[in-house]
Amino acid sequence: MLHSLNPHQQQNGGFSFENSRRNAVLQSSLSERTCKAPNPRKTGTTIAGIVYKDGVVLGADTRATDDMVVADKNCMKIHYIAPKIYCCGAGVAADAEMATQMMASNVELHMLNTGRPPLVAMVTRQLKQMLFRYQGHMGSSVIVGGVDVTGAHLYSVYPHGSYDKLPFLTMGSGAAAAVSVFEDRFKPNMELEKAKQLVRDAIAAGIFCDLGSGSNVDLCVITEAGVQFLRGYDKPTAKGQREGQYRYKPGTTAVLTKTETPLSLDVVDESVQMMDTE
Repeated sequence: MLHSLNPHQQQNGGFSFENSRRNAVLQSSLSERTCKAPNPRKTGTTIAGIVYKDGVVLGADTRATDDMVVADKNCMKIHYIAPKIYCCGAGVAADAEMATQMMASNVELHMLNTGRPPLVAMVTRQLKQMLFRYQGHMGSSVIVGGVDVTGAHLYSVYPHGSYDKLPFLTMGSGAAAAVSVFEDRFKPNMELEKAKQLVRDAIAAGIFCDLGSGSNVDLCVITEAGVQFLRGYDKPTAKGQREGQYRYKPGTTAVLTKTETPLSLDVVDESVQMMDTE
């Protein structure tokens, strides 16, 4: 507000509720015009990544949802950007797919122009600048991981352009369950098998604790030697065997009452069509 810009005015602490009355007036004016404010879009995903001794391990679930409907049970959420740089996408599936495709194209042009392999920091910078230009209208949250000449790096980029750089990261609706596994068991300079198991357990925690996440676990191991994409690494929600028989004999449940209601119908129109059998 303009009055808050006065340098001689004493600033009060705490959260400001100055716009609460304005929001209420806007909401009432919309209701008078038989309109309503748009509802927030609920998306579901669990993506995660960690930095281990020799590189980066990325992980993601494979469930794609449309509101409360499972649209795809085996969706691929780990996308290629550069030969040793990949990313996991969360949020709106189409936005994440197109954002990574545009970034892969820009990085390829950058490699051809400079004649050098790309840096993970450069990819993250271009991605966050592109998302910032869209002002959050591109609903794509990504975890960028890779190995370059400076080592292994892991970044998370949010839809509005902010980013984090941490040794372990989670995003999506199942991020809270996944990050609890990382905070409990993550250690620096982990071995490959332990790192893969840790990422698998983090994604499985998101699958079991979040309705928007499910199906299988995909992993991507990035090292200086190359990339190992493990599609369908684990299936934590595989259908089990039915233990008992659930068939009941007729008459097991007693019929307490029985009512028949006859319907009186009048024939309004009747037509006969002959079928051509030749």
